[in-house]
Amino acid sequence: MKITSFGEVLWDIFPEHKKIGGAPLNVALRLNAMGVQSSILTRIGNDDLGSDIKDYAKQRGILVDAVQIDNHYKTGEVLVTLDNENTATYKISKPVAWDFIEYSDTMKKIVKESDAFVFGSLASRNEVSRKTLFQLLESAKFKILDVNLRPPHYTTDLLLELMQKADFIKLNDEELEEICAEFKILTDTIENKILEVSKLTNTSQICITKGSQGAILFFQNHFYYNKGYKVKVIDTVGAGDSFLATLVCGLLNEELPQLSIDTACAVGAMVAAKKGANPIFSKKEIIEFIEKQ
Repeated sequence: MKITSFGEVLWDIFPEHKKIGGAPLNVALRLNAMGVQSSILTRIGNDDLGSDIKDYAKQRGILVDAVQIDNHYKTGEVLVTLDNENTATYKISKPVAWDFIEYSDTMKKIVKESDAFVFGSLASRNEVSRKTLFQLLESAKFKILDVNLRPPHYTTDLLLELMQKADFIKLNDEELEEICAEFKILTDTIENKILEVSKLTNTSQICITKGSQGAILFFQNHFYYNKGYKVKVIDTVGAGDSFLATLVCGLLNEELPQLSIDTACAVGAMVAAKKGANPIFSKKEIIEFIEKQ
């Protein structure tokens, strides 16, 4: 199986340290750790931070043939602030190199040969990368949207367009509430809200993450639930990305949907219990974690 991720790569700058991140790269790294051949389509600055990201990804098996170098804009950075519960908030610098990803035949070929294409709403904040994304979506077999509502980096119209292009949508419960408010979806239960979003976007596969409370998956007209796993949270950076990668990997491998969402919630919780976005876990460790809950 081959999966390609498109969008931002960057450094997460914490008060006391910095870590390589960006949702598309985090997803690619987790997929690769699970044995999936992963490519990243992005753009870095012609600087040490960019070189370090490319080397880091390459050393971990990510295909970086289509990573572009920008001689004008620097590699992306995000200032991460953790609250008393170690939940992260982000201040995202702009403009940076990943705002200017340019379309190429190499990128088109990579997307065309992939079983799935993962993209997020954040990478569409600039017209250059947005135009490239829309062109690549035309070649994608299965389109996975990771909604990242980071004000002021999106518009309602753009968000709807991205959702309508997707075959699978992942968002958190707060983002679901915001989207329902924007599109005047006034129904009561979370299941009915998901059904209304499914109708609005013509997307039959939707997953809502609920932090420590687990997740809900709408898949082939059925709902699947996980109530979450208890861990001591160190930081939540990358937990949702690892959740998505694990869930997508399971579903594309035609695992039972319940097993897929259970495993995804477990990996997301395990990431939240570690520092940084990309701790490595063996399959055995994941199974043992679930069994102990």
